[in-house]
Amino acid sequence: MVRSVRVATVLLAGLAAASLSGCQKTDSTDDTLKVDDFVVSTTTPGIATADGPGTGKTYRIVRGNNQPDDILEYDWHTSFSVTTTINNHATDDSVKLSFPVTLSAASAKVQQASGGIVNPPTGGDVEHYEYVSSASSNKIGAVGGAITQTFEVWYDLPSLRREALVTLTLNFTDDSSTPKTFTKTVNVQVAP
Repeated sequence: MVRSVRVATVLLAGLAAASLSGCQKTDSTDDTLKVDDFVVSTTTPGIATADGPGTGKTYRIVRGNNQPDDILEYDWHTSFSVTTTINNHATDDSVKLSFPVTLSAASAKVQQASGGIVNPPTGGDVEHYEYVSSASSNKIGAVGGAITQTFEVWYDLPSLRREALVTLTLNFTDDSSTPKTFTKTVNVQVAP
C-alpha cells in the first residue's frame, strides 16, 4: 500500500509539472515593435548650441484675477536637424513593415538639464518653449529611405541656464492593411 501511494504521488507530481509547463507564456512572440532595431535617427549638430540671452521672440504668462499678463522674452534659441532612416531590419519577420511609412506627427518637449540629465524645476516653476519644424517629406518609401526635419526652438528655463534636453517624439504608421504604428524618441542635448 505504501509503495502504491509513492508511485501515485510521483505520477501526480509529474502530471502537474507537465500541465503547468503547458500553461506558461512563452516569450518567443512579442507584439511590441522594438523601434530602435529598425529606425535610426541622427541629429546635426550632435550637440546643439543656443543663442542668447535675448531672442526677440516673446511669450505670455497669464496671471488671472484681474492682474495684467506678463510678456517675457525667451532667453534662448537653438536649431538642429534630425534625419530618420528605416534600415533593412524593417523587413525582418519580427517587423514586416509595408512601405511607404508615414510620419504622422512630430512633437518636441524642452526640459532643463545638466550633462544631458533632466533636472525638473522645483515648486511651481515650469519650462516655457515653442518650436517650429519643417520636413523634407512625411513618407519613407523603402528600406534606406529617410526624412530630414529641421527644428527651431525658443525656450526659457527656471534655472535661467542655457543647457537643456529637447525630446522629440516621432509617430509613424506603415501602409499595411492593418497598419502598424510605432514611435521613435530622439533626445537632443543643448550645450551649456
